[in-house]
Amino acid sequence: MTTFAFAGASVFDGRTLHDDRALLVADGKPAGIVPLKDIPRHATVRDLDGGTVVPGLVDLQVNGGGGILFNDETSVDGLKVISAAHRSLGTEVILPTLITDTPERTEAAVKAAINAVEAGVPGIAGLHLEGPHLSPRRSGAHDPQLMRPMESRDEDMLVLAAGQLPNLMVTVAPESVRPEQIARLSREGVVVSLGHTNCSHSDALAAFRAGARCVTHLFNAMSQLESRAPGLVGAALTAPGIAAGIIADGIHVAPASIQLAVRARGHQGMFLVTDAMATAGSDIREFRLNNRRVVRSAKRLTMEDGTLAGADLDLPTAIGIMVKDVGLDLEATLRMATVEPASLLRPQTFPLPIQPGRPVSLMHLSSGFRATRLAFGE
Repeated sequence: MTTFAFAGASVFDGRTLHDDRALLVADGKPAGIVPLKDIPRHATVRDLDGGTVVPGLVDLQVNGGGGILFNDETSVDGLKVISAAHRSLGTEVILPTLITDTPERTEAAVKAAINAVEAGVPGIAGLHLEGPHLSPRRSGAHDPQLMRPMESRDEDMLVLAAGQLPNLMVTVAPESVRPEQIARLSREGVVVSLGHTNCSHSDALAAFRAGARCVTHLFNAMSQLESRAPGLVGAALTAPGIAAGIIADGIHVAPASIQLAVRARGHQGMFLVTDAMATAGSDIREFRLNNRRVVRSAKRLTMEDGTLAGADLDLPTAIGIMVKDVGLDLEATLRMATVEPASLLRPQTFPLPIQPGRPVSLMHLSSGFRATRLAFGE
């Protein structure tokens, strides 16, 4: 059995950042994090020359990648392409995300995700349905004509899907979903998240009490924090135990706003998402979203009226922006890309932290915030 020692880089085990340590890997599994002086004499040492060893990253909001959009390719083959694109960028686990679409397309997405999991497609942890039960007043790039209140048949379909998928996240607006529906979905294992909503602060808190436990892309497409109307942003920053995703591309949310959010509630429960579109891991310059043209320019994705349409982002880049522009320390930022999102998933989905003898994919995150998968071969 060959033992490798990855040295010359800090090691993030999923919770803590270790400096001046080496990660030992034996028989393809982590075997310990040790001081450099304690590297076994028989180990094959690989010098990484800076950066950080991290477990594969976790992204709970991925609309596409590899040149395709999940809304257009609701199939196992489509999910293979999307997952491969994000794995090439350093993200190990994703929730493929279908944005607001027709009932038929939504059912096709559920079937595709179930079949992909059963087929063992790497990296597919379940499904995120972002709509259609949202508010047309905060539609963003979603088609408001396809938004509608949740009906009993929608609710039943989601409960059935939750029993067939390892994880199901559903983004809803309190205006379109009743508290008792949120309560039932939550009891059945659905991660209910609030987003694309103009709800009041009190309505957001009522949804949280009913069982919603997450907020989708904090600050974007939601009621904002005002002096006498705290909105969903205010509720997300003050309600205990609520998780919140955030798009840290420097475009969707100003770094100063992210900094204020972290100061207000701490980084615990906050996690990074890419909201990545078809452009991730590809060179395409434009694509169509619900038959509307989206153009890629200067790391920005916009429809022809200037509306942002998802993000041209990968998680390592988001980590770099959090560290360089927001000013958050690396350990806290890495938690926001690993253990914090993973805490919303069922435990068997993604093993964290790195522990001896437990299989885990490992990445090397360079000082320039680019990820490379570590190989354990000879």
